[in-house]
Amino acid sequence: MDQTTLIIVVVALLVIAAVVVWAYTRRRRTEDLREQFGPEYERTVRASGDPRRAEAELAARRDRVERLHIQPLAPAERERFAQAWRAAQARFVDDPAGAMADADRLVCEVMLARGYPMADFEQRAADISVDHAEVVENYRAAHSTAQRAQRGEATTEDLRKAMVHYRALFEDLLKSDQPEQVEVR
Repeated sequence: MDQTTLIIVVVALLVIAAVVVWAYTRRRRTEDLREQFGPEYERTVRASGDPRRAEAELAARRDRVERLHIQPLAPAERERFAQAWRAAQARFVDDPAGAMADADRLVCEVMLARGYPMADFEQRAADISVDHAEVVENYRAAHSTAQRAQRGEATTEDLRKAMVHYRALFEDLLKSDQPEQVEVR
């Protein structure tokens, strides 16, 4: 084998190795994002229509939230929020719309206390999706019902379901990164 052939073979092997490493890295990134974001990964891919664009958006969300100062709640704060939640749930029997509005307000207060910025709803949902991917769809469903309720288009059953959705996110936000749990029933 002459020197030119050897150089061509080495360059070809290097190119093949680079392609294999690149493909592995992309596949690993996709798997990591799927694992972190769960159903939110598929929702974002559907919404963008392009997996690469969706993955870039999810990675940007993750980077944004890493720069925020998200913190756990102090035990006294968690207990105060848990008591407020119990009061909101008790209010549901007599005032379903008011109880749901309380639930929405409480979720926002917990998010703010933890360090999430209170931007528009879509930004809040995107931020929440990074660490609470399993319940962000609940948040979207509850928010949609809250908007319908403001227009007088939500039934009591819709409001009940919204309360359940808010509770899932509320519980997840309250217990996150906490060694002990406060019951919010």
